[in-house]
Amino acid sequence: MKIRITVLGSGTSVGVPTIGCSCEVCRSTDPRDKRLRPSLLVQYNGHDVIVDATPDFRTQVLRLGLTKLDGILLSHAHADHILGLDDVRPFNYHRSTPIPVYGHPDTLAIVRRIFQYAFTEGPRESSSPKLDLLPIDESPVELFGLSFTPVPLRHGSGLVYGFRFGRIAYLTDHSDIPETSLPLLQNLDILFLDALRHKPHKTHTTVADALQWAQRIGARRTYFTHMCHDLGHAQTEADFPDNVRLSYDGLVLESE
Repeated sequence: MKIRITVLGSGTSVGVPTIGCSCEVCRSTDPRDKRLRPSLLVQYNGHDVIVDATPDFRTQVLRLGLTKLDGILLSHAHADHILGLDDVRPFNYHRSTPIPVYGHPDTLAIVRRIFQYAFTEGPRESSSPKLDLLPIDESPVELFGLSFTPVPLRHGSGLVYGFRFGRIAYLTDHSDIPETSLPLLQNLDILFLDALRHKPHKTHTTVADALQWAQRIGARRTYFTHMCHDLGHAQTEADFPDNVRLSYDGLVLESE
């Protein structure tokens, strides 16, 4: 099965450029330094699935020209990963069933609370997103013939899910990868890793640590994501190994 992935956003929670900032990266003319909030589109066998629905969801799907959406996987319930869920409404107009949304039960409970109006019974005066919230644990989830395996990660003191599908693994918003998750990351063609900045952060991975994880996991190709404005694209990856790159918005990759 051929899997096509598109990076919808590669930035941190505030995006790059950052509001009110005039640093070199925020003023950069390199389009790879323009980073919307982090999300991934997975396309296979005519199906379109996204990992996370960011506050930039509308912009991301419009510039890509996406016309349908078959499912959503949520890594966790932080604002930069779920606040685009209201903008799925136009996709609802063209389907007869709600869009399935998969996530940890705690994540879905937060979604239900924040988007309470979408799950309230009875008549409505305006449209709301039609979502079918489906809890997952660490067992693989089969979506339209492709198995998505949750990969437990530490995000500071919290739990988040990365996802492995085929020979691709997408890990974002992590400060540590538990030893028990490493067997899920063997024999990868493409790996995405959190790499916020050089300076340590309580809930994210530094570039140096991400490079060590890349070497340890040994995927054929590794791309860093969830990057802040401390990291200029060209300068940061200049000394990387040939098989490690920074991702960027609009990056398209394929794997079988």
